[in-house]
Amino acid sequence: KETEDGEDDAPAEPRLTPDFYVLLPVVYSLICAVGLTGNTAVIYVILKAPKMRTVTNTFILNLAIADDLFTLVLPLSIAEHLLRCWPFGELLCKVILSIDHYNIFSSIYFLTVMSVDRYLVVLATVRSRRTPRRTYRAAKAVSACVWALVSVIVLPFAVFAGVYVHPEDGGRKSCVLTFPAPEAFWFKASRIYTLLLGFAIPVSTICVLYALMLYRLRRVRLGSNGKALDKAKRKVTVMVFVVLAVCLFCWTPFHLSTVVVLTTNLSSTPLVIAVSYVIAVLSYANSCLNPFLYAFLDDSFRKAFRKMLECRPG
Repeated sequence: KETEDGEDDAPAEPRLTPDFYVLLPVVYSLICAVGLTGNTAVIYVILKAPKMRTVTNTFILNLAIADDLFTLVLPLSIAEHLLRCWPFGELLCKVILSIDHYNIFSSIYFLTVMSVDRYLVVLATVRSRRTPRRTYRAAKAVSACVWALVSVIVLPFAVFAGVYVHPEDGGRKSCVLTFPAPEAFWFKASRIYTLLLGFAIPVSTICVLYALMLYRLRRVRLGSNGKALDKAKRKVTVMVFVVLAVCLFCWTPFHLSTVVVLTTNLSSTPLVIAVSYVIAVLSYANSCLNPFLYAFLDDSFRKAFRKMLECRPG
């Protein structure tokens, strides 16, 4: 991410303690191992269990694929930290930074789609109507559209990604976003672009949807024949809300740091550099937390996980 890979941070990195450069790859490795295991398990469960092929789980599947994709390439970032340089060439640099930005946008956009879906379910239930167009096939089509949209959004980062040679540091190579002149303008533009499309617009949309959802539920009068939302629908809605809350918890500091960068002129002190890495680690951690949330909040996931872990004879 730009907080981690930006050229302005690179010269200040040697001022951090050596222990920091040992601890960071350890944390990244833990995120990689847990995220890859958990998200692969989610993908396997949804694809193998016919009962898991629902609209909501289709979006969860795509979330897991996005997180799995990110954790698959995280070892290259770990290697860069251990080697203190980028030895993998221009092409892999573009791939890594593109996937890094896929991770920024895909999670929040799939959560936005899931929030839209929850709102439609609540609205239909409150009005005692069915949602005939809310089908598994439609969910797959919407997911394909989300991937297409994210690909378009990420394209500029793939174009600007490249290997930068530090002349003041013995020709050390870094995989960063290399902007044309004036660099300060393009750097700020990329930050605003990410802040608006990766946070402000989707999060505002989600907040409006949940406000409308709560408004609808508060207005409905529950009859003696049932509740506005049955138990299963409430559980799914709660799960989506918790996954969203954890996502915002992990990603909000990253986007708030963008506001700080755009509105202040912080010098690259060891504390600022260390905080930027902590923020990056927190955003990375989101890629390994979701499987635990599914297992904790969804009975069907929990049962499917248990069944998958059962030892089968022969």
